[in-house]
Amino acid sequence: MNLDRLIDFYNSFAPDSVARFPEFYSPDAWFKDPFNEVRGIPAIQRIFSHMFKQVDEPRFVVVDQVVDAGGAMLVWEFCFRVRLWGKGQTQVMRGVSHLRFDADGKVCYHRDYWDTGEELYMKLPGLGLLMRGLRRVLAA
Repeated sequence: MNLDRLIDFYNSFAPDSVARFPEFYSPDAWFKDPFNEVRGIPAIQRIFSHMFKQVDEPRFVVVDQVVDAGGAMLVWEFCFRVRLWGKGQTQVMRGVSHLRFDADGKVCYHRDYWDTGEELYMKLPGLGLLMRGLRRVLAA
């Protein structure tokens, strides 16, 4: 796998990029994030197409990488505006993607790790107030 090409793919991700997953992912690739667990390119494409319907101005920025013979970890920031909140400020979620590659160099395993509490729920109106209060009570 040419990891630089994959990183460029995500750093320039746009709605028409969804069709390009077969260039980078094996047909039976497995994908998991805090809300989804799917297998196969069409299912992965549905997740990313859904993302473009949910948020405005989504943008991935890969900020670091750790690579070994078994795969790669990509540290990223996901910037977006929440459609439901109107033209609010840009939100940033930080996470890591654990990737493994098949014999052809395509992604066959993609697991995203990010903290839904800190990166999403605490930013929601109402629920965020409750989560921040709980955090204050539980902090040392």
